[in-house]
Amino acid sequence: MPVIPRYSREKMAALWSRENKYRKWLEVEIAASEAMARLGKIPASALEAIKARASVDVQRIDEIEEVTRHDVIAFVTSLAEAVGPEGRFIHMGLTSSDVLDTALALLLAEAAQILLDDIDQLLAVLKRLAFEHKNTLMIGRSHGIHAEPITFGLKMALWYQEMQRNRERLLRAKENVSYGKISGAVGTFAFIDPFVEEYVCQKLGLKPAPVSSQIVQRDRHAEYFTTLAIIASSLDKFAQEIRLLQRTEVREAEEFFSTGQKGSSAMPHKRNPVLSENVSGLSRLVRSYAVAALEDVALWHERDISHSSVERVIAPDATIVLDFMLARFTSLMDRLVVYPERMMANLNMTHGLIFSQTVLLALVEKGATREDAYAAVQKHAMRSWQEETDFRRLLDQDELVQKHLSKKELDDIFNVGNFLTRLDYIFRRVFG
Repeated sequence: MPVIPRYSREKMAALWSRENKYRKWLEVEIAASEAMARLGKIPASALEAIKARASVDVQRIDEIEEVTRHDVIAFVTSLAEAVGPEGRFIHMGLTSSDVLDTALALLLAEAAQILLDDIDQLLAVLKRLAFEHKNTLMIGRSHGIHAEPITFGLKMALWYQEMQRNRERLLRAKENVSYGKISGAVGTFAFIDPFVEEYVCQKLGLKPAPVSSQIVQRDRHAEYFTTLAIIASSLDKFAQEIRLLQRTEVREAEEFFSTGQKGSSAMPHKRNPVLSENVSGLSRLVRSYAVAALEDVALWHERDISHSSVERVIAPDATIVLDFMLARFTSLMDRLVVYPERMMANLNMTHGLIFSQTVLLALVEKGATREDAYAAVQKHAMRSWQEETDFRRLLDQDELVQKHLSKKELDDIFNVGNFLTRLDYIFRRVFG
């Protein structure tokens, strides 16, 4: 298993163990034997012997592969040894990819289900935070610069909706990769009845590839791994936001810092966003696996082996790493420390400049030209910014503003609640 234990969780790691891989191969072989017995191609007694005696012996497979230099042949040989004379009926009419690709579909589908469960856990946390902080005011930023007020709950609702889309993407990818093939060396069923393929796939919960070469076509797998990359990119986006919010100058949210935890070997005061940084770093790996999967689509003729080495790495790695990322980020968000007071302080940092658009629109509605209104508002906004002067006070002294807006109207304009009048509408669209 290529991924180091540090970034592996038990359930997903066990899925990609060699023992489990061979067990999936065995499931395919036994199902194929059952189908062949139904067709009368192998004796019923042989099927019973295969089902009773065939077993996975990793050590023996390794010993045989040292000679054969072929893992499927080594696997089939070890089964035949365990079964005895009836073992000669194992793998009849099959090519290696019949077993490999059908088993890989099983593994990828099971891995996808683990990831779907992970996403569901993250969605639950994001939904809780969205409603907890539905009215927690903070400044919205564009280009990293203060724009207009939002709420932290709205940010969480946005993330929730994105993860919902990711869940839908993964469901589609799982569906489209859940195809097997038992069609022989070049997909023609020359030496095996199509019934075998239909039987095997139905029994294992897969669909038969409508047409195949020696392999199931790799566009299916490319879709799967690019989907994982998109999910990882979303997590990267979220993690970067936490990193930005935790900066000393901002400090609107922070990763939970446990008792005894250390932030820096040199500086005892440090509380670093290490979990978020870890998620961002691992996302780069998952995106790189997507590139490798895309390269695997273009194989020569009916198949070459260039994809095999790639998939041996990226299939376990991408799913194991993303599983770890999802769990880590879910835990991070579940224990996230939010500072509403700091959010409000930062919102007020610009002396009322957040109301510039509201003032502009009000002036236009009252009869000022857009050009005159924009020039007046921008002039006072720039002065407020440069001199750190109250924006509202400057507007009170402006002739154009005085001409079109009363003091009460300005009071109404400088109400932060104006920015949140559609919040319930947005939440209904997201959460129903």
